[in-house]
Amino acid sequence: MTPTGALPKNISEFKNVDEAIAAARPKKRLFIGLLLLAATVFSAILFVMWRIGRLGLAEINGHLPAVLGAVGAFVVGVAFLCIINLVLAVENLPSWSAGEKYTYRLINFLFPLSVALGKLFGVKRRQVEGSFVAVSNVLFARRNIRVAAERLLVITPHCLQLASCPHKITRDPNNCKRCGGCNIGDLMKLSDELGFRFLVATGGTLARQMVKEARPKAVLAVACERDLMSGIRDVYPLPAVGVLNIRPNGPCYNTKVDMEEVRRILQSIILPKDDKTGEKNG
Repeated sequence: MTPTGALPKNISEFKNVDEAIAAARPKKRLFIGLLLLAATVFSAILFVMWRIGRLGLAEINGHLPAVLGAVGAFVVGVAFLCIINLVLAVENLPSWSAGEKYTYRLINFLFPLSVALGKLFGVKRRQVEGSFVAVSNVLFARRNIRVAAERLLVITPHCLQLASCPHKITRDPNNCKRCGGCNIGDLMKLSDELGFRFLVATGGTLARQMVKEARPKAVLAVACERDLMSGIRDVYPLPAVGVLNIRPNGPCYNTKVDMEEVRRILQSIILPKDDKTGEKNG
């Protein structure tokens, strides 16, 4: 299994399953491209508004058009610098890490416009959200987050549990009997092995509440594109990395997760048990 969503319906068009899986992975360039396009459209709208209103502004104060024009140019300049900085980070080139918070603010502001523009080109919202998660994970990796196991929270949706299981975990994964029928038991075993805190949420709102109550130093979340994107944005600046669930039966029903991918990410974050002084959260 791989950390993807549903596989393409036209899987027969690919030479093998690996190619189909690669096609299903979110493309980082998609989100960056739409963000750049949204910034360009927004800049054009600002310019048109300034151009139309400058005569009226001049009647109020002769310097007002120039002042507002300068402010607009500064805002646009900062926006494009943030996007350039994002591209450098994704391409693993030297970038300004302190500019990350401004980039997230820009993303929050321009995301609705990015989605709307994507629809014009036949790009679904889920694809845009998945691409954002891929970009955000790159930024997470570049921060070289290292925390003690007990300060790391792993949170997953309840749909990872087999729907027919009589032992409902709700908010307490300890109800799991570890029968091997779903990934909940696998995550419980991994939690025992590595020492991180593991919680299951029944929805995005509850997941954010759990994060707030647990007060971790880093989060690994398993969810669909929509929930991962909203969650990562909502908990920022708390470092959060997302792993897309696998949906062989459609959304929110008997979903799965690539345990190898989860283990790999966790081992890159969690400090050795005898190292309590090397914590780094970006």
